[in-house]
Amino acid sequence: MKEQIFLVIGLIFLTDICDTISQLILKSSINALDWHVNSIRKAFHLILELIKVPRVWLGFILTGVSLIFWLIALTKADLNLAFSLDSMRYILISVSSVIFLKEKVGNWRWTGIMFVVFGIILVALG
Repeated sequence: MKEQIFLVIGLIFLTDICDTISQLILKSSINALDWHVNSIRKAFHLILELIKVPRVWLGFILTGVSLIFWLIALTKADLNLAFSLDSMRYILISVSSVIFLKEKVGNWRWTGIMFVVFGIILVALG
């Protein structure tokens, strides 16, 4: 069973890596357009603009790859275990948004992330 948990953790980590990269790409793409959506019409126009951006398609492809890894992980683990381990995503998104998007993360959020790390360790050991 120990080998199985390492396989599940690895698959979910791949899921989270693909999804994190995808979210970074999508966020930077939307930021580059510098749009402020305040109506349905503007939202529709923004969507039309976004589908013309190749980086957005890369983000969508990575989301699809993430889904494939996720589905494989679900064949190896119970949903409650897989979903709990998937919380690694919160850590990866926070750290990478600080590094690549220059976003600020406050002390309370870092404290919460540490609790998530502790929870993931407990779930993986249990």
